Amino acid sequence: MKAVELTAPSLTAFRTTQLPDPEPARGEVVVRLRAASLNYLDVAIATGGFPVAGFPMVPVADGAGEVAALGEGVAGVAVGDRVIPHFMPGWLAGAITPGHVAALRGVTLPGSLAEYVAVPAASLVALPPHLDFVHGAALPIAATTAWNAVRSASVRPGSVVVLLGTGGVSIFALQFAKASGAKVILASSSDDKLERARQLGADHLINYRATPAWDEEVLRLTNGRGADLVVETVGAATLARSLQAAAFGGTVFTVGFVTGSVASIDMLPVIVKALRIVGNNTGSVADLAQATQAIAAHRIVPAIDRVFGIDETQAAYAELSAGGRHFGKLAIVH
Repeated sequence: MKAVELTAPSLTAFRTTQLPDPEPARGEVVVRLRAASLNYLDVAIATGGFPVAGFPMVPVADGAGEVAALGEGVAGVAVGDRVIPHFMPGWLAGAITPGHVAALRGVTLPGSLAEYVAVPAASLVALPPHLDFVHGAALPIAATTAWNAVRSASVRPGSVVVLLGTGGVSIFALQFAKASGAKVILASSSDDKLERARQLGADHLINYRATPAWDEEVLRLTNGRGADLVVETVGAATLARSLQAAAFGGTVFTVGFVTGSVASIDMLPVIVKALRIVGNNTGSVADLAQATQAIAAHRIVPAIDRVFGIDETQAAYAELSAGGRHFGKLAIVH
């Protein structure tokens, strides 16, 4: 089968190669992958910022395709089913454990830049009928993370949600929050992206270049109350403002480290406002299944900024690593 390998921790170390077709073990299926989508995790791996088992390796955590073959003992799945393999195939449900992070697609296991992959049948989630493979490939990490963010704060009609930037997690969180009846405040440095967010339902827009103290603007827009949920997708540079923007009893859901993972914060807002700072490492197969059910029920369509061919993998990585240029997700098709 055709595959793209990353041969070293470098954004220029991709090569196209031929690998043996995988055979399904007991309880596994082989998926014919049709599309993949990039996350910052993939860039971190390609720049040496996240450890992998070794090189060369088939990268990219997220993908979608159809079932091509069944291993022994597999039930409830048929050849031809359109499916999404979960990023953490061993984390079926419940709270995360150390064992769940030992097997990661595109990190310690073969990723989505290959024609075929063998995965546990239990790690598959059905692709919502109204979505194509590119849309499906966007779901595993970003949609699951956004779904867990919205659930962490019990977002409902009347809730206020603050989102930073227009990457995959932020845009999925916008779509889930609006489907839940919440008011959404979104901050970006691009007026064009802010307009696109408005078209997806964002209620208030903040250009943080024009208004660097965006936390103060959140308080102004909410009459001093703040946000029930702040989805912190940036990292060290914005965490302090996220804490200030949160309401009493609010939740700051931390998932991003693009500006660094080490932050110095004032504990006083956390203590005085009784804030919940929630860390997140994506979610389980059950969480992804719930997210896809919500996507199907509300007919949510993922925002895909640009689609690259698999022979343009290096360009796709370069686009994501440039930072701040895309809206939603970047995809790669086989």
